[in-house]
Amino acid sequence: MNFIDIKKAIEPIRLELLNHSLYKNIKTTEDLHSFLEVHVYAVWDFMSLLKALQSKLTCTTTPWIPNGNPEIRYLINEIVLAEETDISIDGKRQSHFEMYLDAMSACNSNTKEVALFLENIQETQNIFVSIKQSNLHINIKSFLDFTFRIIEEGKPHKIAAAFTFGREDLIPDMFTSILKNFQENFPETDLSKLIYYFERHIELDGDEHGPMAMKMIAELCSENQTKWKEVEEVSILALEKRIGLWDAIEEKILQKEVYC
Repeated sequence: MNFIDIKKAIEPIRLELLNHSLYKNIKTTEDLHSFLEVHVYAVWDFMSLLKALQSKLTCTTTPWIPNGNPEIRYLINEIVLAEETDISIDGKRQSHFEMYLDAMSACNSNTKEVALFLENIQETQNIFVSIKQSNLHINIKSFLDFTFRIIEEGKPHKIAAAFTFGREDLIPDMFTSILKNFQENFPETDLSKLIYYFERHIELDGDEHGPMAMKMIAELCSENQTKWKEVEEVSILALEKRIGLWDAIEEKILQKEVYC
């Protein structure tokens, strides 16, 4: 088994995700807010996948000891550098999550719910308790629970699978087109920071992070067919959880339409 086999296995569900009916239902700025207020959890937990990989594949404790393959250490640290301390549209150093929050605020989207969720995590010191206690949609809870179960299991190749194949590479491109259309139809809504965020992801994922992540999986799995099979299984599950997340957003949008 190799990348070709995995891509073939995940292609049907990947196409299901890319052709999800959610996209055509984002018609108003209120619909866009519904999307952002759920998608922000995927932006946030992505960073936890990344930091889990850094913890497993590099040395993040003292005393420092060289850990694992130097090539993998380089790949992870390069991705962390960009994701955790990139340059914002304003020329400031920010994580991509912080950029996203700023973009939400700029277009008057609600960031209070996710802020309260993060506060609760600090209080409970247990992500699973915080997920269970939250008022989030069951699909959002399932999405987050899956991410942190994979992290808790602690197998680098599985974490790398969720990180690489579970975070599809065409969604940013698709949403950049949607946002530019919104910018034309709703000029009173400031989407410049949001467009910058998605365009930045397209640039990094296509030119740097995507190929780096593929190389990381190849290094982690090598000739171990069991690991390759587990990468395939996790990738499919990750995409299924993302479809569930999209279902939750679409449900929220359609419910608003019913009560209008």
